[in-house]
Amino acid sequence: MSLTPATELAAKNKAHHPNESPAYREARNKLLAEEIELRRHIAEVAEKRRALPMGGEIPEDFTIVGPNGPVKFSSLFGDKDTLLVYSYMYGPQRKRPCPMCTSMLSSWEAAARNFMQKASLAVFARSPIERLEDWKKERGWKFLKLYSDSDGAYTRTYVSPEDADVPGMNVFARRNGRIYHFWAPEMSMEMNDPEQDPRGAPDPDTLWTMFDMTPEGRDPKWYPSLDGVGGVLHQIDLDANPPTK
Repeated sequence: MSLTPATELAAKNKAHHPNESPAYREARNKLLAEEIELRRHIAEVAEKRRALPMGGEIPEDFTIVGPNGPVKFSSLFGDKDTLLVYSYMYGPQRKRPCPMCTSMLSSWEAAARNFMQKASLAVFARSPIERLEDWKKERGWKFLKLYSDSDGAYTRTYVSPEDADVPGMNVFARRNGRIYHFWAPEMSMEMNDPEQDPRGAPDPDTLWTMFDMTPEGRDPKWYPSLDGVGGVLHQIDLDANPPTK
């Protein structure tokens, strides 16, 4: 497909704001062209992601624990053919869950109701289900579905072979009655650019996308907290709640 150059599309921009200077408008239209290119690249990468062949078939139909007792991994698909599983940093050794994971899941809570019209979504953690249900009630989450990976089999297979309390996200697809791994973010901290906080692309947490639109941008020394105040994480906090943004 032949696309109109982004600069030509940006030249059609009719937006103006009160008291802006000619220098602002010139710079803004140049940035607009870059934003159009970014939109195209995001769409291109998403298309290539969708074109991936199926990954490996899951080695077993894991048993996890929901609010009503043990269930099989395959049952989480329901009537959908796609399942996204997020592994929440809330292992039994933590007094409270990771604030970064919680921030992201809080934004997902609002989207989950709509997301699950097209695909299934589940949140796994290593804590007992009673603890997860209590936390879900405390946060006021209604649509996110939390499950306990009580024996750790799923976590060791798809998140951390050492069963570490680290975040993870995996997408699975069901084809002809068989379940395959499809995609997971694979950008590690070793792949960060200089001075960049750890994150993949796209960023699944809308909080940071919102900050990207502000004059200050992301503050690498600020992290959300469970009480909604936020601030700098000290080393003791980093040891217990490693940042995942």
